This record gives sequence, C-alpha cells and structure tokens, in this order.
Amino acid sequence: MSKSRLRRNISRWANPGDQDSQHLRKEYVRSGKSGTTSIADAPDRERVKLRGALRTVTLRPRAGVPVLEAELNDGTGVITIVWLGRRRIAGIEPGRAIEVEGRIGAHEGTRVLYNPRYELLP
Repeated sequence: MSKSRLRRNISRWANPGDQDSQHLRKEYVRSGKSGTTSIADAPDRERVKLRGALRTVTLRPRAGVPVLEAELNDGTGVITIVWLGRRRIAGIEPGRAIEVEGRIGAHEGTRVLYNPRYELLP
C-alpha cells in the first residue's frame, strides 16, 4: 500500500463526520423501509417520505409567531423541518430518529419541509 493511500485510509477512518454519515446512511437509507427516499435523492415539490435523525431543534419566532425548526440528517444530506405555530413538540429533540412526510420547498436557498406528518421511530 502506498504512503498516500495509507494516509487517505487513516484520514477516512479517523474522521468522525464520515463515520457518522456512514452510520446514518446504513441506518436510514439502506434499511429497506419501503416508500422512503434519501434526502439527497428527494425531489422538490413532490410528496416524499424521509427518515433520519434530528441534528438540532431550535425555537425561532418569526413576526411574533412561534416556529420550531429542526435539521434532519440521513447521512446523504440535511433538510430543515419547520413546524409553524409550535413552541415545542413532545419527543422532538436532538438525536431522535424520525420519519417525516410532506413536500419539499425552498426558503432562502435552503431545502425546507413545512408542517410535515411525522412519526417518532424507536
């Protein structure tokens, strides 16, 4: 094995971000759950079903209206989930596995899923 190839392999193994992404892809994308799409492959403006883990959950009021935002990560990409008019939802917390269903839109260059149907996963 050449020195540069060895360094690449060591870097890949040592990079926690890559390991997290690989774990998430294995858990949510390759799980074989019918009807779900990876975030990277999900088309905009069409009904999609996504699975992943919540990275962050934040309360961001807009114009006096409470807005709960979360980032969903499945290892292939990240999408922002927004629940309008909500300050808190029981079970919605960082690290939680969730399945969401809705239509993907865009807001200021970010892919967003507004008020999706959701199911908390074990």
